[in-house]
Amino acid sequence: MDATLRFLLKWRGGPRFFRGQGEGSMQKNENAKIISIASIKVACKDCSLRELCLPLGMSDADLKALDNVIRRRRTLRKGEQLYRLGDPLKSLYAVRTGTLKTAGLMEDGRVQVTGFHLPGELLGMDAINTDRHPCSAEALETAEVCEIPYSALEELAQKVPGLQHQLFRIMSRELVEDERLLMMLGRMSAEERLASCLISFSRRHERLGASGAAFKLSMSRQDLGDYLGLALETVSRLFSRFQEEKLIEIQGRQVNLLNSDRLHAIAGGAVPDRAHAHHN
Repeated sequence: MDATLRFLLKWRGGPRFFRGQGEGSMQKNENAKIISIASIKVACKDCSLRELCLPLGMSDADLKALDNVIRRRRTLRKGEQLYRLGDPLKSLYAVRTGTLKTAGLMEDGRVQVTGFHLPGELLGMDAINTDRHPCSAEALETAEVCEIPYSALEELAQKVPGLQHQLFRIMSRELVEDERLLMMLGRMSAEERLASCLISFSRRHERLGASGAAFKLSMSRQDLGDYLGLALETVSRLFSRFQEEKLIEIQGRQVNLLNSDRLHAIAGGAVPDRAHAHHN
């Protein structure tokens, strides 16, 4: 098995349930109030992300309880670490502005970037399994996060069914993302990986209400290579090829997608003349 895949399988033990919850709590409560986890992040009225979520059916008391759980903004400078590999789990973090990356070390000492996190996304869920962070988190640019102490959130989740349900949904979503990354590293060609990555960024920016056709890549090409399992030279060569073929346009760190349909086709392995593209 490839060293990168071994690392990712070891990195993910699978999120566990919240402590103190019996099997019965896993059953769907038909009367549970389903809320978006974004409501936790945007409880402050002045948050620019408040339009991303409208809490459904929550009482004023529940909203106040959520608001009281959150520690307000924490600002990170470019290159500053939010937490380090092996640190005990104390809080989950919601990205308010900027971009962060998570990364760990493989057995041979190489860096494996495990994810890039945009505004409205959570960090730290992967530490729930062992109560320790299996990777480090670092700001790729000036960023702000909202800190949510895990013990307080865990206690509150047992009292607010809608919050508990949404946290389970997020755990499930993270597992799906893990499976996608494993498949990408294990089966996709180099250019399929890059095309898939660009499409993913496009989709996530659209979810924020921004343009999915033009966005900023805050990470370096080395970071992208460490995420995609490709050498820096391979990433640079692919970006140049995509530009030559009018698939994308790059201006500094700004990326414009010129032919999204073609990128989707490449990512899906549906372009015959690319089926045997070289892996790194």
